[in-house]
Amino acid sequence: MILDLKNNFVKATAAAALTIVGVSAVNVAKPNSMTSHVQAATQKVKINYVPGYGVNVWDNYNHGHFTGKRVKHGTTWNVISTVTDRKGRTWYEIGQGEWVMSKYAKLVHTNTQKETKDDDSIGEWVAVKTPKKAKKSVQATGDAAGVIALAKAQAGKAYVWGASGPSSFDCSGLVQYVYKNAAGVSLGRTTYDQVKQGTTVSMDNLQPGDLLFWGSASAPYHVGIYLGNGKYVHAATPSQGVRVQTLSSYFYPSVAKRVLN
Repeated sequence: MILDLKNNFVKATAAAALTIVGVSAVNVAKPNSMTSHVQAATQKVKINYVPGYGVNVWDNYNHGHFTGKRVKHGTTWNVISTVTDRKGRTWYEIGQGEWVMSKYAKLVHTNTQKETKDDDSIGEWVAVKTPKKAKKSVQATGDAAGVIALAKAQAGKAYVWGASGPSSFDCSGLVQYVYKNAAGVSLGRTTYDQVKQGTTVSMDNLQPGDLLFWGSASAPYHVGIYLGNGKYVHAATPSQGVRVQTLSSYFYPSVAKRVLN
């Protein structure tokens, strides 16, 4: 009986030791020892959004909820896994139950430690679909011409949250100001209101004066005015102010609206 108790004690002690070792082994496991599903843990992504802003982090890639966290533009994160959702969108898991859409990030080569500037593509590639090239714009006339002229005239002015002109603007304030004063069109004050106005148009059929929105098609976070020939004007960030830029796959609109006939 004593011998049996000793044997059982030895077995239990050995099992406990194996359990502890097993836990320790998991905690220090190297990325290359993981399964193919999480092989992407050997990769990193650099958030490529809007300077001064962050990307929402979701708790799931299919019908997920906003976690209340955001990752800042320009920060680099390890990728735990890469998944494509039911709508064909690619997601990166950057933490346990923390997901970001791939269109807001750039994959960084793992065989180089070189840090690159946000506008330097060396050692990186863009993990987004290349947008279709917009058709050549027709010449703006009438109200559209007035909208374009007034919008361009605001370039260089300051970005101030909640401002609607004439010396400073936020993104929706600029749009509201330009349309009211150039075309007599009253638009809502926020991007949420403005995206509900006008008619939706495809990104490959833009015309000067169309509104461009970024983010959710029903609740966008940013808006600008299309100028034609692939260019748009917007109140970008506090550090950049109102500026004219060219449409880019790094920062591509999700929906366009036409509010001028």
